[in-house]
Amino acid sequence: MQITVKAKLIPTTEQREYLKTATVEYVRLINTIVSECIETNERIKHTSGTVSATLPSALKNQAIQDAKSVYAKYRKTKIRSVLKKPVSIWNNQNWTLKDGVLRFPVLVNGKSTRINVPILLSTYQLEKLNGKIGTLRITEKSGKWIAQIAVTAEETESADTGVLGVDLGLKCPAVAVTETGKTKFFGNGRENKYMKRKFRSKRKKLGKAKKPRAIKKMNDKEQRWMKDKDHKTSRHIVDFAIQEGVGTIRIEQLSGIRQTARTSRKNEKNLHTWSFYRLAQYIEYKAGLSGIKVEYVDPKYTSQTCPECTEKNKARDRKYKCSCGFETHRDRVGAMNIIKAPVIGGNSLSA
Repeated sequence: MQITVKAKLIPTTEQREYLKTATVEYVRLINTIVSECIETNERIKHTSGTVSATLPSALKNQAIQDAKSVYAKYRKTKIRSVLKKPVSIWNNQNWTLKDGVLRFPVLVNGKSTRINVPILLSTYQLEKLNGKIGTLRITEKSGKWIAQIAVTAEETESADTGVLGVDLGLKCPAVAVTETGKTKFFGNGRENKYMKRKFRSKRKKLGKAKKPRAIKKMNDKEQRWMKDKDHKTSRHIVDFAIQEGVGTIRIEQLSGIRQTARTSRKNEKNLHTWSFYRLAQYIEYKAGLSGIKVEYVDPKYTSQTCPECTEKNKARDRKYKCSCGFETHRDRVGAMNIIKAPVIGGNSLSA
């Protein structure tokens, strides 16, 4: 399994200039090569010696490889892509990491020179970097230099056999139920809706003031906030699964969730801007690192069917009540039924 470890770099003022030159030139070189190929309708035949760029040969060669990928995509889709965000990529043979210092080549006074840049890594990140290290990607974000290190993590398979059903929603971002009925609610729907309203209100004011750049910054800030919430929620769900001896997590198939999810008119704006897919992907990614399998199930009637007698009912307010006597919090019902719902492209558990 391929994972990416992100960490902050602490370059000196001089090293910042080297990085800025490298990232800008790297993207410029890729765009130049791709443009030449499109105009001449010829495949890339460049080497580090035939291209002109303020880069060491290691970066030139990597840029040529990336340009080949971009051009191949163009030939397939006929959609011309122009890279804009400055970035540089070093393959695993051209950089090293030791004792909190990242070492890689840049161009210094016209010569390829390896520079030593301190990197901030947590204990968790260091554990992940014990795997087979791949490419190093460096970019600047909000004035900070970020390193993204690709790592091939060994795939494991959990020996646990329990199944966990996870239902996603707005009022409760996620509720998980084990086969034994143990239930846990994750996230804070009210806080999420409050923050969405707050960002929406600020964008509206900025729109009236005709400040498009400020609106873009606000959108980026909102996305970072939402991603952070999804990362934390998915981490807590997987931790709960490990704690309860779960080997399989089941989530409802998310296509069409905006048409089928329970919501009111006042929640409609939040429903259409919240990324249920991203949360599911984070759960799948983190579960995979722990050897837990993730399956997607058919969500049809999971929120209406009684887990005890299979009669269909609609919840009132926050309570679900069936004529057979079964009653519970309505958000548990979906998760309970997801455990036994038909798996998309697979088999469901027996009732």
